[in-house]
Amino acid sequence: MQNALLRRILVCVCLLLPALVWSQTQLGSAAALLAKHEAVKSQFDKNAFNRPLVLESSEASGQLSGHIFALVDHPFAQVSGALTKPAVWCDVLMLHLNTKYCAVREGGAGTMLAVSVGRKFDQPLSDAQRIEFVWQPPVSAADYMSARLSADKGPLSTRDYRIEFEATPLPNGKTFIHMAYAYAYGTAARIAMQGYLSTLGSDKVGFSAKDKDASGQPNLVGGVLGVVERNTMRYYLAIDAYLDAPAEAQLPQRLAQWFDSTERYARQLHEVERADYLEMKRNEYKRLKTPQ
Repeated sequence: MQNALLRRILVCVCLLLPALVWSQTQLGSAAALLAKHEAVKSQFDKNAFNRPLVLESSEASGQLSGHIFALVDHPFAQVSGALTKPAVWCDVLMLHLNTKYCAVREGGAGTMLAVSVGRKFDQPLSDAQRIEFVWQPPVSAADYMSARLSADKGPLSTRDYRIEFEATPLPNGKTFIHMAYAYAYGTAARIAMQGYLSTLGSDKVGFSAKDKDASGQPNLVGGVLGVVERNTMRYYLAIDAYLDAPAEAQLPQRLAQWFDSTERYARQLHEVERADYLEMKRNEYKRLKTPQ
C-alpha cells in the first residue's frame, strides 16, 4: 500500500506536469535564439545524447526547471505551421506515458487544453488527475515562433505550470528549437517528492554528470534534477516524433518512434515494455473520440 501511495504521489508531483516553462532563460526573439545557438552549437557534435542537443537543469527558490536546445531536421515553416496549433500539443502530450487524455476546449477563459495524467498503464479517467491549461495566442513570424500554455495551480502545493516552445530557422534548412520544463512547488510537494526519491525513485538518474567516480566514469545527477531531466527529454522526443509523423494516419509510426527514441536512453527513461506501451496508447487514443 505504501508503494502504491508513493507512485500516486509521483504522478501528482512530477509526471503529472506536462509543463514546459518560460522561466529566467526566456529568449523571446529570433536574434536571441540565434545567439544561444552560437553559444551551444559546439556541444552538438559530441555529447551523451548522440544527437545535436544540449540539456540544462536547475533548482532554485522552490522551482525546478529543465531546458533543451536542439536542432530538428525539419524546415522552420513545418515546425511553425504545426506547433502554433493547440490541438497539435495534445498529440505531442499524448505520447508521454502518463498523459491519459487531452482535449481542446473553448470557454469563457478562451482556448483551453484539458489534460488528464495518471499511471503508466491503462486506467479509468476517474483515477487520473486533471489540469486545465490556458492556450496563449502564439507568436508567429517569418523567422521566429513561440507557443505557450499556462496553468496557475496543480495538486498538492505545485503551481505555475507552463508549456512554452520557441524556434527559429537556420540557413541549412534545419530549425533550432528551445523548450523548457518547470514548475514551482511548496512544502507538501517537497515532502512527497522526498518520500518518493528515498524509496521507489532512489536508483533513478538524469543525464547531467555532477562529477566522476574513482574509475573516471560520470556520476549522473539524481534526485529532483534527475526527475526534471527525464521528463524534459520525454517531451522533447515527443515533439521530434510528432514532426516526423504528423498525419493522423501516421499515429502508429509516431507512437513507435517515441518509444524507440526513449529506449536509446533506457537507463534514464525505460519504464514499460514496447508492446504494453503501444497497446495502452491505442486504447487511450480510442478514448479521445468519446466526449469526457
